[in-house]
Amino acid sequence: MKQLGFSIDGWVESGVVINPYLPKSGRNGPLTFDNRANVPVLDQFYLFVERAISKEENQWSFGGRADFMFGVDAPFTQETGLDMNIVDNNFSNFYKVATPQFYAEIFAPYGKNGKGVSLKVGHFYTIIGHETVTSPNNFFYSHAYTMQYGEPFTHTGFITQSDITNNIKINAGGVLGWDNFSKDPQNFNFLGGISFVSNDGRSTFDANVITGSVSALPSSLLHSERTMYSLVFNHDITDRWHYTWQHDFAIQHNNTASDQVDKWYGMNQYLIYKLSENLGIGMRFEWFRDANGVRVFSNGLSAPADYFESTVGINWKVAEWVTFRPEVRTDWMYSNTGYKAFDDNTRSSRVIIAGNVIINF
Repeated sequence: MKQLGFSIDGWVESGVVINPYLPKSGRNGPLTFDNRANVPVLDQFYLFVERAISKEENQWSFGGRADFMFGVDAPFTQETGLDMNIVDNNFSNFYKVATPQFYAEIFAPYGKNGKGVSLKVGHFYTIIGHETVTSPNNFFYSHAYTMQYGEPFTHTGFITQSDITNNIKINAGGVLGWDNFSKDPQNFNFLGGISFVSNDGRSTFDANVITGSVSALPSSLLHSERTMYSLVFNHDITDRWHYTWQHDFAIQHNNTASDQVDKWYGMNQYLIYKLSENLGIGMRFEWFRDANGVRVFSNGLSAPADYFESTVGINWKVAEWVTFRPEVRTDWMYSNTGYKAFDDNTRSSRVIIAGNVIINF
């Protein structure tokens, strides 16, 4: 496989969330990832096989990738019409199996300097947003509400990428909506955007959008139209300080029987300080608004609300293959209905302490 250009990689992630309010359900709702309270868990056993395409030699290149995940994060990464149909996932309430990616990829060169067009076909992670499902690619252990409730995780379809200049690249493709593999194949969406990188490489800006039909609730409605965009700006203030700003906005028509127009939107900010090559400290602040109470659920309950969270954490690469990520997270919310989202719907604010270890292999 090595001679053919394939590699096999992965990691094991395990952590614990200390919730001092001791919810009787044992859940840290409305969090999805990091949902289990006061119990050590296996978040991700992750394995992938990949043949990466090459854009450097000004020639055609072929590749692909297939991913497998087991753990308490898997239920939130499954696609409708896919994972439940492949493996019996009823062996545990919390530990499931997911296949978040399997796709083929091709690169076709044109011009000079490695420019060309790449085409990805299959099942793949979204280009929307800043945070991602794959744990090693995030600074923090926990996730923002924006990522958990406001964005898709995966898509099925195709997407192309082309370098227009040395600073600008564009993405464009068609997918079957949000986290959907085979259900309602008529839900075709456009997925695309533009990426910019400065000449010195210190700043990047990504603007991506997804729009089209999605499955509506209740199922008696034929279709629902949803559009969302995500803007992400990254900047290296100095060699040690790094700043990230993100803004998401989504609107959906005919999502409920009341024919109301649903909206959700928010803003995230991240500030990372690099103490050394292997140690960094970071802060995240987020505001996320679920304007009609259709996105954020806790124990099956929801209401229009504004959600806030502030997280301070450390990302420490203890060894080449071991990363330790402790953090302290404060969540609070406001709803004029009196709705309380945290700890079995008994609190409108809380502080939790969490930490995990990632072992790469």
